[in-house]
Amino acid sequence: MNSITASMGKKGPTWSREFDSLIRAIGECKSKAEEDALISKEVEILKPRLKDPKMDKRWLKELLVRLIYVEMLGQDASWAHVKALQACSETNLITKKVAYLASSLFLDYKDDTIILVVNTLSTDLKSDNYLVVCSALTAICKLISPDLINAVLPRTLELLTHPKELVRKKAVMALDRYLQLDPERDGPLAGVDLDRHLRQALCDKDPSVMSAALCALQEAIQTDPKPYKNLIPSFVSILKQVAEHRLPKAFDYHRTPAPFLQIKLLRILGQLGVSDKQASDNMYAVVADSMRRGNTGHTIGNAIVYEAVRTIANIYPNPTLLQSAAEMISTFLKSSSHNLKYVGIDGLARIVRINPKYAAEHQLAVIDCLEDPDDMLKKKTLELLYKMTKPNNVEVIVDKMVDYLRNTNDEVTKTEVVKRIGELAERFAPDTQWFLDTMNQVFELGGDVVSPQLANSLMRLIAEGAGEEDDQADTELRAQAVASYLDLLDKPKLSAVLLKVICWVLGEYGTLADVPVDSVIDKLAGILDTQNVTDSVRGYLITALGKLCSQAQCNLSPQAHQLLHDAANSRNLDLQQNALEVQALLSGAVQTRQAGLPPDASCEDLQIDVSLPFLNSFVQQALEHGAAPYISQQQRASMGVMPTSRHHEAAEQPHALRFAAYEKAQAPGAAQPQHNLLDGSHQQAASQQSSSRSSSPVKGKKPSETRTTM
Repeated sequence: MNSITASMGKKGPTWSREFDSLIRAIGECKSKAEEDALISKEVEILKPRLKDPKMDKRWLKELLVRLIYVEMLGQDASWAHVKALQACSETNLITKKVAYLASSLFLDYKDDTIILVVNTLSTDLKSDNYLVVCSALTAICKLISPDLINAVLPRTLELLTHPKELVRKKAVMALDRYLQLDPERDGPLAGVDLDRHLRQALCDKDPSVMSAALCALQEAIQTDPKPYKNLIPSFVSILKQVAEHRLPKAFDYHRTPAPFLQIKLLRILGQLGVSDKQASDNMYAVVADSMRRGNTGHTIGNAIVYEAVRTIANIYPNPTLLQSAAEMISTFLKSSSHNLKYVGIDGLARIVRINPKYAAEHQLAVIDCLEDPDDMLKKKTLELLYKMTKPNNVEVIVDKMVDYLRNTNDEVTKTEVVKRIGELAERFAPDTQWFLDTMNQVFELGGDVVSPQLANSLMRLIAEGAGEEDDQADTELRAQAVASYLDLLDKPKLSAVLLKVICWVLGEYGTLADVPVDSVIDKLAGILDTQNVTDSVRGYLITALGKLCSQAQCNLSPQAHQLLHDAANSRNLDLQQNALEVQALLSGAVQTRQAGLPPDASCEDLQIDVSLPFLNSFVQQALEHGAAPYISQQQRASMGVMPTSRHHEAAEQPHALRFAAYEKAQAPGAAQPQHNLLDGSHQQAASQQSSSRSSSPVKGKKPSETRTTM
């Protein structure tokens, strides 16, 4: 430290050359290792200087700043945290401010050592120097915990009437912090009327104090807006004065009057006007005026317009205002800036959520955003198109989504687009043929990301038909589906979901094809050679072959026979059972085959008779040949017959711990105990190791009287 004071005169520069060299060396480091070595060396220099009791207090602020660099660059400076807290009590203003800054950066309100600085904060809040008071209030926002609020709250409330506007502003910021620490006001703020103080600060003559009060009120309104409804006229009046340029020019930004204050007021009005027509009526004029004045073409003006659109979408809907907002936000869609396009899409999506008609005329501008190379913009545009879709534009929008699906490679995006196309096609399909063609494209392009639910919806539509009880139209639809799927089988690498749909459709309605059924069977069997077929697809394929043979009364081709034979010997038990059942049905009687594989019966409800009357003749024949009649469990219980199966024994045994000792282990090679099956007695292995060393029972005693000494 003496070297520093020797190199510095009384009127020299504020920082030492050693500190300048440190900053320069940090900037010249070319690697993290070099930087760590430099900071480690700095730590070794700072430790003895901070521990020196004769240290010159004039250089304490520099040492604290150097500690900030040490902590900022990843080295541990916890050994100096208490020293930073102690420096907060220094009388020198600059040193005190640096100490508060260092303490705020080193620690947070959860640290146990914060209690060391509470007394200093309370003292500084009572200082005559308003700069000291401001420093203490700034530190309070970082260091005070909920348990310590009561120590500084009374003085903070007194400072709300301080003659200096900077102190009043800092005091309001401290109250805002207290609300963040105790939002429910059931802790240290219980019984404190903070709303009254914030309302008074809102009417402060200084705009900076008013702006600080708006921040605190906004957070309180987010928690519960009802108590603040009566402040709507005040907020409207403030916003009107700000928009009309009545604040000092010091608050202007790029010739826009207090834009950040306008944005905050618009957000507050948007929260207070939700589902409240009476409150919203007072806002319409000032919100429209702010949006109109903010349309300057500058970035900050665009921010005001966007926030006004959000407010219009949140408050009670006004048709005129919504139309103006849609027209204003549409200019963003035509911009060359990706950011403005994204903001335009987001704003229009909020308006569409209320009523899609306001975005109808901007549909082409939205669709053009899909051509933008920005992926995030494309995703946001797809979300908006999904909300804008109606029966009269579903074909255009779905076609654009299909084109996007064709060009994207992201699996997550594919999944989302496939889901949205399926939902739109089901809700707004103009006809069943369009739905069928669209779903075929989605299955082909989506691949394995297509959900099974979408496949079930397509199969149900084909099975149920157009729903107008027109059998001829339903037959034409199914014939078109069969023809399209026969053509799809010629394409390679079809997804498993699409293959299942193809197998099901051709199995149910393959007889409607323009080609003979034998050709359909050959084409289905050829899937094994052209596609990557899973066991689940094989199951669909086997069922389809069985249904085609049953409906057309034809025989399987050699390739199909081999498929059934291989499946019947498969290790997959479900596939094996399916193949054996189809083989049995095809080799059985025609009546059994048609009953087991009925044509076009997928939508029919199964009627199950639990009495199984078809077995009556079989049961009667067995009784005539001397078989015993069946006795139900209830009849057995009434007859006193108890179940003896292991299942019932295990169910009757109580679930409790067993305290009986295990049997004594037997040495390898020892004779195994003999079990007498006639009298039910068992010779224990331990009885063979008795003192007599005899394998026969003791003479003159019964087996049950034999004892083993352990």
